[in-house]
Amino acid sequence: MKNDIPDLTETGLASETVFKGRLLHVKRDRVRLPDGGESTREYIVHPGAVVVIPLFDNGDLLLERQHRYPLHRDFIELPAGKIDSGEGDLTCAKRELEEETGYTASEWRELTSIYPCIGYSDERLAFYLARGLTEGNHGRDPDEFLEILRVPFGEAMDWVRDGRICETKTVIGLFWLEKVLRQGW
Repeated sequence: MKNDIPDLTETGLASETVFKGRLLHVKRDRVRLPDGGESTREYIVHPGAVVVIPLFDNGDLLLERQHRYPLHRDFIELPAGKIDSGEGDLTCAKRELEEETGYTASEWRELTSIYPCIGYSDERLAFYLARGLTEGNHGRDPDEFLEILRVPFGEAMDWVRDGRICETKTVIGLFWLEKVLRQGW
């Protein structure tokens, strides 16, 4: 049996911007396939984002309820936000927590990064656990409306199980938190 690893690399030949918005850019590239053929790849260019898991000393979580227009419904989520150009992940996490919730944290722990939509986007999500929470004043954008919720961790996990929490980054964040709290990771 050979130990050869096949080269699956696709090489870009040409690229065009199909749409350029405030947040997302849609590209269409022509690529050379590993077998020498050509194909087209369409994908979304995203600046990346952070996800904050704010945990109170008693084990409660700080969550948000926010309307998400593409699905025309409210979702319960962890605080999160887009990384600004030139901004570091942790700096963004601290900024987003305070802007959206009004809380700051004295302890930060990087947990992981994931790529949620590899088939059609280059988006990366960096997850941070935030502890030592102190309440302050939020600085939400004028077009940003949300409700802040304080929920016991066990109840939040029940909400995952019964579908009240069904948004991907939040489900992943809560499962990571469960492992961290049980010292499994």
